[in-house]
Amino acid sequence: MKTRSAAKRPPIHMIDTEADTLTDLALARQERSPEVSALLLEEINRAKIYSATKIPADVVTMHSRVEFVDEANGASRTVELVYPGDADIAAGRISIMTPVGAGLIGLREGQSILWPDRDGQQRRLSIVRVERAQ
Repeated sequence: MKTRSAAKRPPIHMIDTEADTLTDLALARQERSPEVSALLLEEINRAKIYSATKIPADVVTMHSRVEFVDEANGASRTVELVYPGDADIAAGRISIMTPVGAGLIGLREGQSILWPDRDGQQRRLSIVRVERAQ
């Protein structure tokens, strides 16, 4: 089942240096967060890699502000995708090492992904808008 669901995932894009940093982070956190680490490593492995100057402007990268809709409940959220030490849910900064954070990285405006939440339930996350950090 996991393989079928991964096959349905949309193409994603990452910055080369972020992919390297995220790989190191996911490997370092495998014991503490095995599910999220595995999901993030899968996403990195299937991503098309770009230099920071060549990545399309509408791609979710680290420190992007992204508006997305959780299709399960129709809720729209705008968050900044950050590294774990900078996370502050009250301030709208979510960690890449959360299920939602790992699901958003690399997506483009208009794309959706079927992604597991903390309880293992599949949810469709749809990207509405991306504002990249300058």
